[in-house]
Amino acid sequence: MSTEASPRVEVYPGREVVVEFDPELTFECVEDCTWCCQHGVLLYGDDLLELAKRANLAETTTEFRGEKFVTREEKGRDDHVADDGCACAFLREDGLCSLHLEEDWKPTRCSVFPLGVWREDGDLHVDIRDSAHDHCEGLNVSDRVVIDNLDAFLPELLWDLENPDSEREL
Repeated sequence: MSTEASPRVEVYPGREVVVEFDPELTFECVEDCTWCCQHGVLLYGDDLLELAKRANLAETTTEFRGEKFVTREEKGRDDHVADDGCACAFLREDGLCSLHLEEDWKPTRCSVFPLGVWREDGDLHVDIRDSAHDHCEGLNVSDRVVIDNLDAFLPELLWDLENPDSEREL
């Protein structure tokens, strides 16, 4: 961004973020991309509680460096997988998320993508993840302006987390 101060945007009453990306940026998931679903999905505490209502945690989560993630699993297919043939346990063969489609829910980390979120000097900051710039096909392909839809990307629980850093990976 330029040397101008980053805009502060109220996402929920009394809950602001410092926006570090171009306010004109648009984003919409595009069919068959699934890049973000091919990596470990960080689960925050509330996500674990919600996921437990929908799936067997012993079969669908793993712990890495003291944090819970959705399990990446071998998919036995060539589409919608990372180079190692693995993807999120909930990514279906058609490239759609079973949690989102069948349960009308998705983990916070999935809602947040393609944004990176972190806390700095007591403020919540958001920017576009470096990996999204490199791999995400949904940036600037639609009319959905991210800054106008931040509540769809940023679940309110992020403001209550000591460490909402969304760059942590499995």
